[in-house]
Amino acid sequence: MSGKLCWRLKKVPRCGYVDFMLAYLVIREGSKWTDVFRLIPGRTVTIGRAPTNQIVVKDERCSRYHAEIFLTQGCWTLRDLDSRNGTLVGEDAVQGDRALNPSDVVKIGQAQLAFVHDLSNVFPDSESPESKNVEDDTVMGMATDDSSVLSPYEPTTITHRKGQTRFLEPGEESDEPSEPRLGQAATMLCRLAFELANQPDVLAVANLALDGLMDGTHIDAGAVLLLPRDFQSVPTGTDLNVIASRSIHEPNYHRVSSFLATMVFREGEAVLARNVEDDSTLGVRDSKGDIHATSLICAPIRHDKNVIGLIHCYSTQSELVLDPEDLEFALAVADNVALALKNLSKQRELAENLNQTQDEILQLRERLGAESEIIGSSHRMAKVHQEIARAAPSRATVLIRGESGVGKELVARAAHFASPRKKGPFVCLNCAALTETLLESELFGHERGAFTGATDRKIGKFEAADNGTLMLDEIGEMSPSIQAKFLRVLEGHPFERVGGSEAIQVDVRVIAATNRDLEKDVSEGNFRRDLFFRLHVLEIHVPALRKRPEDIMELANHFLARFNVETGRKIRGFSDAATELIQRYRWPGNVRELKNVIERAVVLARGDFIETEDLALTNLATAGDTVDIKLGPSYEPMSLADLESRHILATLNSTSWNKSRAANILGIERSTLDRKIRRYELTPKE
Repeated sequence: MSGKLCWRLKKVPRCGYVDFMLAYLVIREGSKWTDVFRLIPGRTVTIGRAPTNQIVVKDERCSRYHAEIFLTQGCWTLRDLDSRNGTLVGEDAVQGDRALNPSDVVKIGQAQLAFVHDLSNVFPDSESPESKNVEDDTVMGMATDDSSVLSPYEPTTITHRKGQTRFLEPGEESDEPSEPRLGQAATMLCRLAFELANQPDVLAVANLALDGLMDGTHIDAGAVLLLPRDFQSVPTGTDLNVIASRSIHEPNYHRVSSFLATMVFREGEAVLARNVEDDSTLGVRDSKGDIHATSLICAPIRHDKNVIGLIHCYSTQSELVLDPEDLEFALAVADNVALALKNLSKQRELAENLNQTQDEILQLRERLGAESEIIGSSHRMAKVHQEIARAAPSRATVLIRGESGVGKELVARAAHFASPRKKGPFVCLNCAALTETLLESELFGHERGAFTGATDRKIGKFEAADNGTLMLDEIGEMSPSIQAKFLRVLEGHPFERVGGSEAIQVDVRVIAATNRDLEKDVSEGNFRRDLFFRLHVLEIHVPALRKRPEDIMELANHFLARFNVETGRKIRGFSDAATELIQRYRWPGNVRELKNVIERAVVLARGDFIETEDLALTNLATAGDTVDIKLGPSYEPMSLADLESRHILATLNSTSWNKSRAANILGIERSTLDRKIRRYELTPKE
């Protein structure tokens, strides 16, 4: 401490010659007298920073339990408790026990304790502690002509530093009655912390923090300052953004000095500075260079051990000098602001993640909806839409038939998303792509160690599709043993994972799809009859693309627009020749082939329109093509009825008399085909 303690002391006899044991400690901290403590024989008085001491010294250089004073052999004795910074009596360091004599001054950090037997040795008779506040500096003779009284001037100095506030430390309760101000501060902080946690944004947090500081400390101006996002280097005062500011006695708040801001950011400790009126490094200056503070506090706002901002506040009134209690309160507010900002940051991050997730869900739903959208306005596709609408509300199993590439999976998706299970999962599995063992594992799952390579438990598709829909493509490729187990699950029985014994019950709607002739497979013993009837509850037949020629260009234009977006091309359409070729082509691969052909054409086209040379078409026959009807080398007169009879017979023979498939190829209803067979008396070949 650069200033010196000033008081009047009368000479009294040394310790060994006193006949009375009554004594006092007159305590001075910084520039103020703070207390008079009476020493009572038989009681040991402890001095330290911890609140459980009888004399609490609020100084970082004071140890938690620094020293003690007790009466022994007729003398009051001072003992240093192995303190970190030591104890002085006058200018002498205390080693072990030291007997105190009247007028001795004990120095601990910036605190000084005058040991006297009689208060009249310190206070004039007319100014005893009972009649004058001991915190008034004039009581101690600060303004007197006595040569023994030293000048009260103290140069500008940072009087206190603080890393952690004791207001937020648990388990530090004193047996002595708490100071009224401490209790009020704790109450205010509790209420302030609750209110800060409920603020909706950073500005509201900053304003509420300033309100609390104005109520709980001696400041009359201040601000909450935060670093810009992604700021990397050590900031100065001008780098900080003023989130909110307040000034009572002056029109404007004046920013923190760069020196002070840099120091607090670098060291991460709160600072209390007094007598800053003439200090350019710590003072609060306006644009004219005038300093507007008598004392100030700068407290760091810390987030995960990093300083992200400051609370800068000061007093402009000489009668309201900030003290260590104000520093404690400001640091506690700064820590609560940091916690509130951290919660806001997490809320903002969660909100951003939620918005992003919702956007992704919407995009996925739009994409799924686009992929589930069945393109086509022909009467055949209208019929498919009607069948989907009738089948969707039911829980019954659906069997979707059609050639490869017609879009059976899209029909299944449409049925799922039009059903009450649309919020549940839609799981698809191709039965033709897996071996019997792997198919069983994929359908029902397996336990760890069930077979070689089963290193972990696997959830099967049935479990994954619980409360949703399971679509099994190429159901006709399922082996007989899997068919039996599959049938039991369809009938509502529980199943077990491969290698497991736990019975698993699921609620799944099954949609099966195939391009095979299941009736023929049943008759040949390749497909279980009971499973066929269990699957064949509702049937949707998806026509081949060549059966709905009016939809071909609609689909082609749809794929052109889609691949233009994906590739960034600006193909304007199809040339007349390309359009004619697309419509005339038989499309053996159906919609899948059309999609791939258009994608290739968009990538390779060199002009603004797709030409015939851009279309990679094949010479493959379609699945429904029949053999040519040979009418002989020359013309043979024949009625239309005879020609129809021969054509129907050739079609039936090519399908091995599969009437459903033949009716599909001929483009007529099954009942119409039966009538024509009876009319023309057609019979299978022997």
